[in-house]
Order: sequence, then C-alpha cells, then structure tokens
Amino acid sequence: MSRMGRVRAETSAGWRSFVRRRTAVFFTFFFPVILIVIFGALIRTDPTGEGLFTEPAAYYVPGYLAVVVLFTPLSRMGSEVARHREGSRFEKLATTPLSRAEWLLAQTVVNAIIIGLASLLILGLVVVLTGADIAFSPLLVPYILVGVVCFCGVGAMLGSYTESQDGAVAASNAIGLPLLFLSETFISLSQLPGWFEPLVNLSPLTYFARGVRAATYPDAGTAAVAGVDPALANLAILAALALVAFALGARSIPRTD
Repeated sequence: MSRMGRVRAETSAGWRSFVRRRTAVFFTFFFPVILIVIFGALIRTDPTGEGLFTEPAAYYVPGYLAVVVLFTPLSRMGSEVARHREGSRFEKLATTPLSRAEWLLAQTVVNAIIIGLASLLILGLVVVLTGADIAFSPLLVPYILVGVVCFCGVGAMLGSYTESQDGAVAASNAIGLPLLFLSETFISLSQLPGWFEPLVNLSPLTYFARGVRAATYPDAGTAAVAGVDPALANLAILAALALVAFALGARSIPRTD
C-alpha cells in the first residue's frame, strides 16, 4: 500500500471512530455554540463602555474560532494518543507499514474536517446572533488548516508525556484556557500589563488571532510584520510554528518498532 493509501485508510478509520462517539460529536459543536450565545448574544459587546467586550463584535471572531481550533486538537489528540498507549495500540501499529508521522497526519486530517465544519457553524452563528460585519477572506481556510496542524502536534505531545487519558485532558485544559484568553483573542494587548506582551508573542494562537482578525476585520488595524501584509505575515509565522509542532508531535509518539 502506498503512503497516500495508508494515510487515507487511517483517516477513514479515525473518522468512523469519532462519529461513533456521539458525546464527543455533540460537545465538539455544542461548546462553541454556547459560548457565542452567552458572550455574543446575551452579554454582547459595548464598544463605548469598559470591561472585557469593549470592541465591535467582528473583533472577537478569531476568539470564537480559536475555541475549536485550539481545544478540539488538544483534547482529541491528547486523549487519542493516551488511549493508544494504554491499549497498546502503537505496538499493533508497529506491525504495519504505517509510520508515526503518517498516523499523526491521518488524525490531523480528521481533526481538520471536524474543525472545518464547526468553523462554518461558528461563522454563521456569529453573523446571525451578533450582527458582526466580517469579510469572508479565502485566507480563513489556510489559517484553520495550519492552526489544526499546529495544535494537533501539541496535543500529540501532551498525550505522549502524560500518564493517562484523564491526565491528557486535564493538561489540555490547563494549557488551552490561558492561551484562549491571553493570545489577543478576547482580550487585547491594551488590557494587559506591558510586561506581559513578550509572553503573548510566544503563543502560536496569537498569530492565528492576529491573522484571522486582519483577514476578516481590516478595521481592527492589525500591524504589518516587517512591512508585509499582516494576514500573510502572521500565516507564515503560524505555518513555521505548525511545522515544528507537528515534527515534535510525531517524534514524541511512542516508538515500538
């Protein structure tokens, strides 16, 4: 079987495994919907006031997308790798031609499909419930795909180095929650202490948020990077980080051959 055939077969198996878990399917799509309803439709933004949501509704689109781009790969990949370790499934995979990188690629494709569908739902709800005036840029597709690759790599590392599935999920939440709110998604740099800015720049999610915001809400005034269009510059940085994260994630998967 060719490499493409191996990845295709593992992707198909991973998709069927996800669909059979109805609870996972439900919460993958339900959680961001609840978030949009609570923060976007009930609390709403107040551009003339003070507090958390002080920007127009379109400013927070990257934050809503980040919920699935960040949490779904971290939790799914972390628990999937941990589950394979506990069930000695990597030992079984070692008897097949499928490599660790190919296995991770197949799981990343499954996550990309899931998150792509969830992102379409999120964008539709944001427009309908919050009245956000956003530009549907073609750059949204590569941003979501590259973001998924990046955080699937991180999730694979969490699943490889934690002790159990519960530990992987707990680690993903412990890492995901701070990143979600401290990466220029829902909270702008002006609302954070000046000394914290270098830490914000260490987060891959920051470049996802800046780039998506530049692509969908040009009025936000996202700064250019080295004179390059901010949407393209931040995508390039995110892509470089994604390659590193994917390589480290594949390397961290237990070697049993």
